[in-house]
Amino acid sequence: MNAVDDYSCDVLVLGIGNLLWADEGFGVRCVEKLAAEWELPASVTVMDGGTQGLYLLPYVQGARRLIVFDAIDYGLEPGTMKRVEGDEVPRFMGAKKMSLHQTGFQEVISAADLTGQLPESLLLIGVQPEELEDYGGSLRPVVKARMDDAVTMAVEQLRAWGHAPRRLVSADFSTPVNESALTMGAYEAGRPSAEAACRFGDDRFIAEA
Repeated sequence: MNAVDDYSCDVLVLGIGNLLWADEGFGVRCVEKLAAEWELPASVTVMDGGTQGLYLLPYVQGARRLIVFDAIDYGLEPGTMKRVEGDEVPRFMGAKKMSLHQTGFQEVISAADLTGQLPESLLLIGVQPEELEDYGGSLRPVVKARMDDAVTMAVEQLRAWGHAPRRLVSADFSTPVNESALTMGAYEAGRPSAEAACRFGDDRFIAEA
């Protein structure tokens, strides 16, 4: 059995990013929200892709259709959300980025294409970040406010592809897409203040120029 058989699905929904760096966590938070608030058919796989890069290749190769959530530097106002489809997706996944993980995912798309196993449909749902260089920080309000819109866009696309997500009466985080300690509620509740964590540097330890 090859990798495509192992990970085959009709739709793969990926959240790309790093929860530890503020708005970098947008993509992961979106798949977390989608999985918690919507009952999805077995044909749809939701995954926290994190910063796995080429390790995601067999999952992408095994998908007929692909939806990706990510924080992308479009050069627009923070919080601006943009929908990119089809052949345009690789161009944006390789665009200037404020972090390192995105180049890795461009390589995933390129490798899937070279092997003749690129999903037939691609949708990138991206948001312009406000802040990335805040280690331990959470999403900025202007970016967090776009999560509902991003998830709604993905749900509408799933329906257009013939799937039938069902909205849950209340969010269910009992089976999170990542470790339960990393869900937004748990992460933010246990996160120290910027002053206590010294996330931006501390003059007591960093010599002034």
